[in-house]
Amino acid sequence: MIRTHFSPPRRRRGMLTAIALLLATIMGTGMFPFVGSATASACCVVPEHAIIVCQSASFYGNYNSSTGPVDFKRTLYYGDKVGHTRGVHPVYNGWAATFDFGPNDWGYVRYECLGGWGSW
Repeated sequence: MIRTHFSPPRRRRGMLTAIALLLATIMGTGMFPFVGSATASACCVVPEHAIIVCQSASFYGNYNSSTGPVDFKRTLYYGDKVGHTRGVHPVYNGWAATFDFGPNDWGYVRYECLGGWGSW
């Protein structure tokens, strides 16, 4: 069989298609700026808008299952805009993975300090 143009064999064409789809999937995940940290994010789910309803709440960078929250970042105050999608983003022993819309980063805050769902 003489080929007049380049056409990869059928099996190789399927493999190239699979590789192209894999690369498109991997590259597509870079388009979500809210996926800041793998430990606190629930990949590709936009956080539901909420506010801090406690007078003040400590915001930690990570959660360790044996010691609790670690890496204190800052104190959040009543009315600060945050995000957490109930049922999707993790809650460990009352510490909820939360997105702080102020500096745009992920961390953990007490779940009972989240409220005002969808208020802004």
